[in-house]
Amino acid sequence: MQFTVTQISEFLNGTIEGDLNVTVNALSKIEEGVEGSICFLSNPKYENYLYTTKASIVIVSESLILSDKTQATLIRVKDPYNAFTQLLQLYHAHVAQSNEKKGIEQPSFIHPSAKIGNNVYIAAFSYIDENVTIGDNCKIHTQTYIGAQASLANDCTIYSGVKIYHNSQIGNRVTIHSNTVIGSDGFGFAPNKDGSYTKIPQIGNVIIEDDVEIGANSTIDRATMGSTFIRKGAKLDNLIQIAHNVEVGENTVIAAQSGVAGSTKVGSNVILGGQVGVSGHITVAKGSQVGAQAGINSSITAENLKWHGSPAQPLSSWMKSSVILRKLPTLNNQITLLENKIKALEEALKKTIK
Repeated sequence: MQFTVTQISEFLNGTIEGDLNVTVNALSKIEEGVEGSICFLSNPKYENYLYTTKASIVIVSESLILSDKTQATLIRVKDPYNAFTQLLQLYHAHVAQSNEKKGIEQPSFIHPSAKIGNNVYIAAFSYIDENVTIGDNCKIHTQTYIGAQASLANDCTIYSGVKIYHNSQIGNRVTIHSNTVIGSDGFGFAPNKDGSYTKIPQIGNVIIEDDVEIGANSTIDRATMGSTFIRKGAKLDNLIQIAHNVEVGENTVIAAQSGVAGSTKVGSNVILGGQVGVSGHITVAKGSQVGAQAGINSSITAENLKWHGSPAQPLSSWMKSSVILRKLPTLNNQITLLENKIKALEEALKKTIK
C-alpha cells in the first residue's frame, strides 16, 4: 500500500515539515531507512541517524530542535513512539485482513457438544473437546488442543501448538502464542515420612480476562482449588511460568524468563523485568517496577517504587550497593596494605619494648 505524507499526517494529527508530495510504501527503522519508507525518532541517542537516513519520511517530536539539515520529510507529533505504533497497527490490520483465513479445516476434531460462534477459523489437526465454547471471530491455529468445558469469548487468537486444559476460561480479545500451556497442573506434592511424595490433586482452573496477550512457550498452572487469575490487559512475554493460585493484576507486564511461585498476588500496573523470580505466598504492590534478574522473596507493600537486586531492594539502595561492590577489589587491596602496616608497626613496637 502507498500513502502520501498528507494522509499519514492527518491520520496522526501531525504537522508536515518538508516535501508535501512525498509518498511511502514501507516501514523501517531509522538506521536502516530506504527511499520510500517511513520511520520514527523517539530515543535521542538515535538522533544522528535523522541526518543520514535514506527514509523518505521520519516521525519526530514536535519539540525536537534540529542540529543539522535532513533530507527526509518530517511529521511532527506529540509522541513519535505512539504515533509509529498506530501506523504499525494499521499496517498489521491490513496484512491480517489480506491473509485472513476462515472456516473449519480438515482433518480436525470438534466434539458434537462444542459450541462454535460465528466467523470462527479452526485449522487442521486441532482438537476441540466436549462442551467447549468458542466465541465469535476466534482464530484457532493448527495443532491446538482445547480441553473439556473450556471457554473462549470473542475475538481470540490461539496460535499453533497451544494447549488449553479443561475448565479454563478465556476472555475477549486474548492472544496466546505458540506452544503455551494454559491450565497444566500446579506443582503440588505432599512429602511422606519415607522421603517420597504424594501428588495433591489440582482441581481448580485458570481464568484469563479480556485483552491479555501471552507469549510463546509459557505455562500458566491451574489452581489447586479456586482459580489462577490473569487480569485484564496483562501482557506476558515468552518463556514465563505462572504457578498455581497466582493472581497477575490488571495491565501488568512481565518480561521473558520470569517466574511467579504459587499463591502470590502481583498487583496492577506492575512491571517485572526479564528473569525476575518471585517467591510464593507473597504480594507485590501496585505499580512496582522490578529490574531484570531481581529476586523477590518477601512482600512489597509500598506502591509505585522501583526495585532491583537479589534479594530485591529499593533501586536507590541497590545502586549504592553496586558502587561499593565494584570497589571491593580496591578496598581489599587497601585492607591488605593496612594489615601489613599494622603488622610492621606491631613488630617495631615489640623491638622497642625489648
